[in-house]
Amino acid sequence: PDIHPATLSRMPPINRAELAAEGQKALDARATPPTPAPRPRHVTVWSPGATEGLGVIGRALGVPSGQGFPLGARMFQLIVLITAREIDQQYEWSAHEPAGLRDGLEQSVIDVVKYDRDVAGLAPRDALVIRYFRALMREHRVSSELWASMVKEFGRQRTIDMMMLMADYFTVGTMMNAVG
Repeated sequence: PDIHPATLSRMPPINRAELAAEGQKALDARATPPTPAPRPRHVTVWSPGATEGLGVIGRALGVPSGQGFPLGARMFQLIVLITAREIDQQYEWSAHEPAGLRDGLEQSVIDVVKYDRDVAGLAPRDALVIRYFRALMREHRVSSELWASMVKEFGRQRTIDMMMLMADYFTVGTMMNAVG
């Protein structure tokens, strides 16, 4: 009963009057007004100033398509799917599984993530990324050996880019989980 029919979440369409002055100002500064729909922007628009910051990060990482991601759209989709699986974010999973397939991510790799299977038999690079993000999301840390493997394979800058992408989808995904 607490789900709004226009947004399919607990959040109604944005109401300018419910925002504090700085939120109203940030909302007014948007080039296009938000429209109610069941998607991430519907939730984040309630914090307009912070949303602009997320937008800058997202654009730098190629969100939402992965085009422009420094490691390519295929790796972008793999990281998003790992994040969506680890936080049980169905909306992002449903959007990015078909996108991953279009971007060359094999169904066998997707299924390892989807069904929480062992990474044995995957290409070493894919297995490393899955192991790394599972450790980070589940144990909230990575071993020195796993960190060294990531840096050797991807370099420090790209490893951080990957973590920033995971953090971006984690942030928005957990908000979407909260509002249903």
